[in-house]
Amino acid sequence: MHTPAVSFEFFPPQNLEASFRLWDTVQVLAPLAPRFVSVTYGAGGTTRELTRDAVATLHRNFGLKVAAHLTCVNATRAETLEIAEGFATAGVTDIVALRGDPPKGSGAFQPHAEGFTSSIELIEALKATGRFTIRVGAYPEKHPESATQQADIDWLKRKIDAGADEALTQFFFEAETFLRFRDTCEKAGVDGARITPGILPIENWKGVSRFAERCGTAVPAWLVDAFEKAERDNRQDLLATALCTELCSDLIAEGVQNLHFYTLNRPELTRDVCHALGVTPRTKLQNVA
Repeated sequence: MHTPAVSFEFFPPQNLEASFRLWDTVQVLAPLAPRFVSVTYGAGGTTRELTRDAVATLHRNFGLKVAAHLTCVNATRAETLEIAEGFATAGVTDIVALRGDPPKGSGAFQPHAEGFTSSIELIEALKATGRFTIRVGAYPEKHPESATQQADIDWLKRKIDAGADEALTQFFFEAETFLRFRDTCEKAGVDGARITPGILPIENWKGVSRFAERCGTAVPAWLVDAFEKAERDNRQDLLATALCTELCSDLIAEGVQNLHFYTLNRPELTRDVCHALGVTPRTKLQNVA
């Protein structure tokens, strides 16, 4: 089995305690020499400045290739491209381009009157600058707002055609879910090698199951049963590590080269899974200024 290349997603910190957690997470995972790390946006663009600051710090002080999330929410086209230009000026030329979620409680996405109306328009504008590597989201199970999964795949094809270089998927619980999706995408003309599976190590089963429900991610009955038993025996972490490692191993066996981990700024489980897959420390961190 080949050793995969890995990447990690982080949250921007919203308070001092969260800042320490993020930097602790980076200290644990950066030595694994990730292809890149990404930093998210909050719903409605609520962490825009925090994301910008975290991206700049990770790039400057840790020597990491950082992909900054950028959304279409609550900003004009000029404002959004100004943010992107700021990233490029700081040496950050990787963008995860997303439509973005509306502010909590505001209902469905409504584009700004002078803003981008979709991720397609954002991707086209970023591509036109010639400055960015562009990553986008993909959904191996039907997006809650989509009529069909085929509509999701058609939309992904449009994003690739608009200039996206790579797609990072929503998380899933069974390898077959991703593999079926990859096969269907290839039939639709999307190169499967461009689609990187998103992996969510199960740090907290109740939290993850609620998150899955909101995202439209199917939760298999065997997984519910396994965690109920593990909780009774206080073996949740052991089960989570074993299941995530098995999921990744099954994907690698089917030719997957890259894995993208959603760390939730809690690195230990992700680190343990990476070690089990043969991804071990290869670099020393730069001194943090």
